[in-house]
This record gives sequence, C-alpha cells and structure tokens, in this order.
Amino acid sequence: VFEMENDGLIEVENPSEMLLSGRPADAPGTCVTCVMEGARPVLAEIQALLASSSYPTPRRTSNGFDYNRAAMLLAVLEKRAGFYMGNLDVFVNAAGGMRADEPSADLAVAMAVLSNLLDKVIPDDMLLLGEIGLAGEIRSTPQVQQRVGEGYRLGFRRFLLPKSSMKTLNTADYPEAEFLPVGQLSEAVRLLRN
Repeated sequence: VFEMENDGLIEVENPSEMLLSGRPADAPGTCVTCVMEGARPVLAEIQALLASSSYPTPRRTSNGFDYNRAAMLLAVLEKRAGFYMGNLDVFVNAAGGMRADEPSADLAVAMAVLSNLLDKVIPDDMLLLGEIGLAGEIRSTPQVQQRVGEGYRLGFRRFLLPKSSMKTLNTADYPEAEFLPVGQLSEAVRLLRN
C-alpha cells in the first residue's frame, strides 16, 4: 500500500492502522472487519447509514462493497431477522477507499446496518468476521488465524465470528481475547441488542 506525499509515493508500513485512524468512537453504524489483500490481512471499517426515504423506491448505495451482495444481505435481514427496511434509504461504505468485496465481510455489513437502524453502538474493540447465507446461517471464514491475529495486534479484544471457524483457530495465541462464536444471524442480533 502506497500513499502519495510531496516527495512521491511512499510505502505505508501498516495499512490497517492507517485505514482505521479516522474511525469515529461510539458511533452507531460503524464496525471493523478484516479482508485479505493477497496473503496480507488488512482491517477495514464498514459504515452504514439508514434514513427515511423521500423517493417512492428507496435508494440503495454501496461503496467498496458489492451492490448485489448488500441487497442480498438486506433481504436476509428482513426475512430471517425481521427488520423491515423497505421505506429506508440504505448506504453502505468501506471507509478509506478500501474494497471489502469478500464474503467474510458480510457479518460486519449486516451488523453495521442493524447498529445504525437500532442506534446501538458496536464496541470499538470488536472485530466481526463471517459470511451470511440465505438461510441466515453464519458460514466459515478462511484464514481466520491471520485475520484474528491482525485484529489482536491492533488492540481488538472481542471477536464475533462463525462457530465453524473456531475449530481452525488457536485461541491460546490470544490470551486477552473474548471470542463470541455465532451460527445464525439471530444470535449476532441478540448480542447487538444486549
């Protein structure tokens, strides 16, 4: 990762730290996930904003996250978790120009949307990982050890991740971490509401 300075392109030694540097504290609708850029884990801030629509057909906007995948997640949230958003504009953003196009960012996007909808803050030290299926199941995340390691290195101590990923994760490497494994979207929603 490079940044343009007065002297030209300069390598950014810690892209995760740079991408999270402007992250607001205690703001509903924002959370952090980890995406893989090749073999390197990079933390990405996911933001969501929901607002009453003034249009007959509400707007759906996605920046840095696949539009069709975002639409699918909204449908799953409505059908499997009971959150109606048909009269709301929904905006999803991966901050800092990051692309969070992999399925492991699904849980972070869904929870950012619900966080904004319910006006509930996701803890600043929580990292979210997991693919969401059409039945509301939370599917395994590949390379979970590297992703959790990157989050832990940068101060994240709570990890909301798929139950199925726990068997490939060596939790002894993270003595101060709290792992919150979930198998269904409804379990993640309960955690957010508490």
